[in-house]
Amino acid sequence: MAERLKLAAGPILLVCGFISMSNIISFEQLACPLDGGPLRRSGMAWRCPAGHSFDVSSQGYTHLLPVQQKRSRDPGDSKEMVAARRRFLNAGHYQPLADAVGETVLAGLAPQAGCACLDAGCGEGYYLRRLAARTSPALTLSPLGLDISKWAVQAAAKQDRRMQWLVGSNANLPVLSSTLDRVLCMFGFPVYPEFARVLKPGGVLVQVDAGPDHLRELREIIYPALKPERVADTVAPAGFALLGSEALRFPVKLEDAGQIADLLLMTPHLFRAGPEGRARASALTALSLTVDVRLLRFARQG
Repeated sequence: MAERLKLAAGPILLVCGFISMSNIISFEQLACPLDGGPLRRSGMAWRCPAGHSFDVSSQGYTHLLPVQQKRSRDPGDSKEMVAARRRFLNAGHYQPLADAVGETVLAGLAPQAGCACLDAGCGEGYYLRRLAARTSPALTLSPLGLDISKWAVQAAAKQDRRMQWLVGSNANLPVLSSTLDRVLCMFGFPVYPEFARVLKPGGVLVQVDAGPDHLRELREIIYPALKPERVADTVAPAGFALLGSEALRFPVKLEDAGQIADLLLMTPHLFRAGPEGRARASALTALSLTVDVRLLRFARQG
């Protein structure tokens, strides 16, 4: 059972129940990643007034990460990491987290309102799909998933073509200013100036970070010693005000070596652990884990 603890002032309203149908409208307030001009869709391409053009792939996503903004030839998660994350998440291991995130994102929205929501670092789209599944039909949801990994975005687009999926970078979001009601950043790389730019005044950033005990049981197996945990920082970044913070904890039990291998592959721990630690993990056939995360809500000021 998931355990949730509010840590800071500011109520988080719960959206009760689970509704499988929702009013999904494609988010189209996109910006050219080269000059910031508005993009307009024409057939299977997006074009800006300066003439820059970006094709929509046959899978339904758009690549808006120019080569000059890349730090490597193939940035982000590999195809194998994306496949592991898809198997692990679709098995429901993190469903309590997805449900809590959905409640937090939808909190404070007026009935029959609209919500344009960016998942900044969407991976293969699991959390946006869960959000859409629990959204009331009275609310119009415009979901936008962005990730720097083309493999992740490709996998997301294959699973749900109703949503807008982009290959792009949080450091230069291809989104017009003041067009989003919510930004979601899950275990990612927050770029607060960009998040503040694309959010409407009063829009909300929902940030999910690992807590001190997150996957501790796995980390104790693969590392010789655990590093001291940093003190949690709930100071609002520039341009934002803290609305609230809560902790979420729940157990996960993995019952075969394949699930353990998928978890290790979808996290940075596979590459941080040494050969001995990886060998110990590969010998496991079952593992009980603690999921420990913090959900932070920040309101965009101004």
